[in-house]
Amino acid sequence: MTPAGGPIIRPVSSTDVARLAGVSQSAVSRTFSPDGSVSARTREKVLAAAATLGYRPNRIPAIMLSGRSHMVGVIVGGLDNPFYATVLDRFAVALRGIGLHVLLVQVADSLALDAALDQLAGYRVDAAVTALAVGTRRAADALSALRIPIVCFNSRLTSSWISTVRSDNRAAGRDAADLLADRGVRRPAWMAGPRANAASQERGRGFVERLATHGLAPAATMQGADTYQGGYDAIRRLLSVSPPPDGLFCGNDLMACGAIDALRQAGGLSVPGDVLVMGYDDIPQAAWHSYDLTSFDQQVDRMVAAALDLLATALAGPPGPAGGRTLNVPARLVERGSTRHGG
Repeated sequence: MTPAGGPIIRPVSSTDVARLAGVSQSAVSRTFSPDGSVSARTREKVLAAAATLGYRPNRIPAIMLSGRSHMVGVIVGGLDNPFYATVLDRFAVALRGIGLHVLLVQVADSLALDAALDQLAGYRVDAAVTALAVGTRRAADALSALRIPIVCFNSRLTSSWISTVRSDNRAAGRDAADLLADRGVRRPAWMAGPRANAASQERGRGFVERLATHGLAPAATMQGADTYQGGYDAIRRLLSVSPPPDGLFCGNDLMACGAIDALRQAGGLSVPGDVLVMGYDDIPQAAWHSYDLTSFDQQVDRMVAAALDLLATALAGPPGPAGGRTLNVPARLVERGSTRHGG
């Protein structure tokens, strides 16, 4: 703030740097432009003057001229789930590594990207990436209207501007059914996330399909929030009206952890002695001794790398539609004690 009655303090300009360095203002601009060409001697003088004055270049003129900000909007939500926090960290590190700046856009509902629209439209970002799925055609159309490349995770909806990298959710569901059947489960149950969660629905579809090939059908199908409490409450409700299952596949690890605690505390049951339990995401808590949870690793590093490849392809050419692509990454089964009798 400027002291009352004192001189107006203005930001240091490129003209100030040019005057101190004894060069032209255009030489200063070229020094701080990624494509600018100046001699080594001129660059040295400009950088020394900028350091002395504390100068930071204004990126707005370059953005206006080129139409590119080198900023990528990273949309996040549901950060209470460690899976999303992990993806955010990987995205941020990878984007900085290829010279892009991150604009963090947080939405309250991890299943809806609508809330991000105003923030993305208000800044001139070159693209957007997100670990969240596009849940509705209305949201897909609204995001496409921004006319920037968008890459998301586990979305069943794409468009000419939207591409997706998906965990092979249905295949993992089939693998979960095979494992439980091989362990002798006769009363399997499926715990789904919200209906808008397309990835969860795919996992459940693969699970039920493969159970049928083993001559099995779900003894119970539950639905709840993609949270620890959602899993806990779903089991409490089930136990109040039905005998417990002997095997349970959950839409994510947080639900599975809640389910395990409810089975033990509300049902007086042993995991894995009475009920085998599986989750999805392989979050850090899955390896905790109290859960020792069998899960599926979505291989986040591979998914982020695939997302960046899609992004690089979209940004390599002139601005325009470059979406509509879907890349699948297999989920890796990580078996722990929750599916081993006596484990």
